[in-house]
Amino acid sequence: MFMNHAQIAPARLSDMLAAAESAARAIPPAFPLDATVAVNPFLGQTGEDLATASARLRRTAGIRATQSAAEYAAAIRDGRINEAALRDALDAATFSPKPADVGHLMAILDAPRINDTPAPLPTIADLAAKATGTDWPAIIERTIGLWAAGRFDRGQALWQPRPGEECFAAWRAWASHDLTPEIAGLTGFCAHVTEAPDTAERAILRAAEALGLSDAAAESVFHRLYIDLGGWSQHARWLLWQAELEGGTDRTLADLLAIRLIWEEALLAHVPGIAEDWAKAVAAHAQPVAPDIGEVALAILQDAADRAHQNRLIAALDGQAAIGDRPFLQAAFCIDVRSEVFRRALESVDPSVETIGFAGFFGLPLSHKAQGSDLAAAHLPVLLTPGIETTSQTDAAQEQEIRIGARAVRAWGRFRQAAVSSFAFVESAGPVYAGKLVRDALGMAGKPPKSEPAPQVVGGMTPEAKADTAAAVLGAMSLTKGLGKIVLLLGHGGHVTNNPHESAYHCGACGGQTGEVSARLLAALLNDAETRAGLAKRGLALPEDTLFVAGLHDTTTDEITIHDADTKSGDLRKVRDWLKQAGRIARAERARALPGATPATIADRALNWAEVRPEWGLAGCAAFVAAPRRATAGKDLGGRAFLHSYDWAADEGFGTLELILTAPVVVASWISLQYYGSSVAPEVFGGGNKLIHNVVGGIGVIEGNGGRLRPGLPWQAVHDGAALAHEPLRLSVMIEAPRAAITDVLARHKDVRDLFDNGWLHLFALKDGCVDARYRPGLTWEDQTPIARAA
Repeated sequence: MFMNHAQIAPARLSDMLAAAESAARAIPPAFPLDATVAVNPFLGQTGEDLATASARLRRTAGIRATQSAAEYAAAIRDGRINEAALRDALDAATFSPKPADVGHLMAILDAPRINDTPAPLPTIADLAAKATGTDWPAIIERTIGLWAAGRFDRGQALWQPRPGEECFAAWRAWASHDLTPEIAGLTGFCAHVTEAPDTAERAILRAAEALGLSDAAAESVFHRLYIDLGGWSQHARWLLWQAELEGGTDRTLADLLAIRLIWEEALLAHVPGIAEDWAKAVAAHAQPVAPDIGEVALAILQDAADRAHQNRLIAALDGQAAIGDRPFLQAAFCIDVRSEVFRRALESVDPSVETIGFAGFFGLPLSHKAQGSDLAAAHLPVLLTPGIETTSQTDAAQEQEIRIGARAVRAWGRFRQAAVSSFAFVESAGPVYAGKLVRDALGMAGKPPKSEPAPQVVGGMTPEAKADTAAAVLGAMSLTKGLGKIVLLLGHGGHVTNNPHESAYHCGACGGQTGEVSARLLAALLNDAETRAGLAKRGLALPEDTLFVAGLHDTTTDEITIHDADTKSGDLRKVRDWLKQAGRIARAERARALPGATPATIADRALNWAEVRPEWGLAGCAAFVAAPRRATAGKDLGGRAFLHSYDWAADEGFGTLELILTAPVVVASWISLQYYGSSVAPEVFGGGNKLIHNVVGGIGVIEGNGGRLRPGLPWQAVHDGAALAHEPLRLSVMIEAPRAAITDVLARHKDVRDLFDNGWLHLFALKDGCVDARYRPGLTWEDQTPIARAA
């Protein structure tokens, strides 16, 4: 028998809703597939250290926030973690208690608890499954997943349940007629849903009373249920993220919590004999989160792994390389780690080449409408809001033709995928479609789509706005003097086939879009006569013979496409030849790490519909360096470093330093920690197996034909089939700037400071191309002793 409505004190309501809000903030957002960007899965835990976060996630998710003891032991055995790194990590640790010495630390590695499989505190559904033999967690996952797939659909489904209604109300209407729970044995569930309070807030409160949740336990219990919902709660967190970015709010997270609590409430009332075990679980949730000696030891071992890599990197950064006076070609790449390989290759083909690193949106906060579309896509980091509207749309007749073609393609795709017509599709089109399947299977899927017309600013820009925008961008790029004869602005994107996560291979700084629009718009702006006249008035005169050229770096094939320029001219023909040479060098290097690849087959992988690893994306990312190119020129950083050009001496007031620390560094940390989380906790933070993915609602993927949404990176993006291809390390940020200036920025940005103070990122100061100091929690620095380069 299910409980009736109860009168709840307003103070109790406030406490429960505050707990629900805090639990919701502990969930990271998951961006939709059409603009996938990396997200730090530990976003809600950055206010605490790694060991504490690991203890919390063990309780609520059944995972650790570190690698396993066996993985660290293997790294020690094969020399990836050495004695010096272990000793330094132990000395630097501020945990209490902590191992007394390295011998004690190694002994803990063999302790039974540190080697067990972590398990979360049970939900009522878990307890009910154990008591009845019915897999209630699986039933809940499938029924909520089925409803959520329709509810959150973004254009894939032919039908959506009760569109326009609020989430909780729509679910109640649906669940009150869904007999699945009753068939499984939960008699009276439909009536229980019908009798539930009509708002999510009151439903949460009523369930909290029924479940006996104390104020101390509520937030942890709610966090446990949010994680139980998997990617659906992360999608709801994205809805809140987007709403708040625009100055609003969204209640979907609270609605999902209410839905999940109603299931818990019903099962507790229905299944006898589990109340005592549930009371024990609530009491455990009420205890303060504190890491035990095993979690502390694992956190120290992770720091030792980080330090071992840092020592190799510090040895490589042994001083500034010589750079010529005026380069013939300056090529500006995105800071993306995949650019590091191509930049080295390009600089090796001719001494008159210099490369630059800058976030791939090039400082232009664009909202862009593509040709044949009225949808505006944000081409900038998700931390920012667009400020410039652009479009590639042309004359009305051409637009109409393109739109008709696009609608036909969409209609055909929906007919092919829809459940009501899939068999009809096979019957009617199967023989015709067989040829396409054969071509796709043989890697003959075709070429990337043609480029659109050059982007234009909607409404145009005044001469003053042009000059102001150009001056801001050039200043941020440290590109105010010494410009080459040709400055190549290269956005990037990855061409892959039959891959729902395609946008994840594009530019994270462009919000999961390619960098083509940003590069083309900036090149046109900097070549504009009004812009140059305005820059001269501001004391920034560009050389008359400097030509800005836009291009796109395909990171899957390492081919460069040049836009809006005459590539047959003498200068550009020479540049094009250099780019081709560099591409061959880069492909030869990358092929060594790709299973089954050769330099000659790299490009074919982009066209192969069955290729699960067309490229490694940003796997291996481990460092972020903001310094003049001379600090890293000629250094082989293995395609593992984000390289941002920055000259602190030209940064008056350190506004660019502040921008780097609060935007590119944060975005890079999201990327690094997404790869880290998808590697150390793939069951919660990973995207699962590509081979059994199905796209749901255009927002994400599930494994198989139902269940929870899977956010994060697919297993094939971090694992080569035999071992991890991504080494789980926390990002080491290295900035050539005065320590006092860096400290000042951190003191004014608590969220960024927390990332360093709590060990989610490491921070170093460079001086003359060498590591000079290591940041320590509390806005202090520790002098760094030079490390000799390995023989």
